[in-house]
Amino acid sequence: MLKKILKSTFTICFLGCLFSSKTFAQTEKLKLSQDPKFEQLLNEKRKINSTIAVNEGYKIQIYTGDSENAKRELNKFKTEFNYLDATIIFHTPYYKVWVGNFKSKIEAQRYLLEIQRKHNNSIIIKPNK
Repeated sequence: MLKKILKSTFTICFLGCLFSSKTFAQTEKLKLSQDPKFEQLLNEKRKINSTIAVNEGYKIQIYTGDSENAKRELNKFKTEFNYLDATIIFHTPYYKVWVGNFKSKIEAQRYLLEIQRKHNNSIIIKPNK
């Protein structure tokens, strides 16, 4: 019986000492400092990502073929239709010139009629993701 009392007293004292000690885990305040150029770069990236939407909506494809002719067609298109965005996309083994970023097919069809006057083989596409 005395052993039981001593054992329980020892256990209570041990647990009391364990829980009464002060711990210092996660009490410090963390101060993070970052380069202001990082925030500027992040903002620029956000702007670029919001304007590039390759896989949204509809596009007009005005050329499919080799790299040199694709560059020529792109430059020709940009001089004729400077108000529309155009870019070269590479899908093995062809280079393609895509125009615009139209939210609806009807909007793309309006521009297609105008573009087909100078680029006969233009078609409306919906790029895959």
